[in-house]
Amino acid sequence: MFDFTVGQRASLTRRFRRDEVEEFLALVGAIDDDGATVPTGLLGGLFSQLLGTSLPGRGTNWMKQTLRFHARASVDDLLFASVEIVRLRPEKQLVNLRVECLSASGALVCDGEALVMAREMLPA
Repeated sequence: MFDFTVGQRASLTRRFRRDEVEEFLALVGAIDDDGATVPTGLLGGLFSQLLGTSLPGRGTNWMKQTLRFHARASVDDLLFASVEIVRLRPEKQLVNLRVECLSASGALVCDGEALVMAREMLPA
């Protein structure tokens, strides 16, 4: 079922601990990083989580995403990530979303767009 509306939103809050950041850095083989800031790959993962679990949800096929980074997020800072539907193309089962991540102080950490196909939605 393709039952979405423009303006529909989903969000989450997340705090990355130093050990999580260090584990991620070790996994991707990052060098020259002190582990004091949250890597951009983990920030992008917040949107992946929202797209795959909340909006549109399970069965979402990720087509493309563009992110612009404006500020660094420090380890242990509370982050607020959100996705919002900005365009629907039901005939093609496509959903365009605006994505945004803010720090607890309200600073814009990153923003961008995502395009997903929502044709194979699965029950939760």
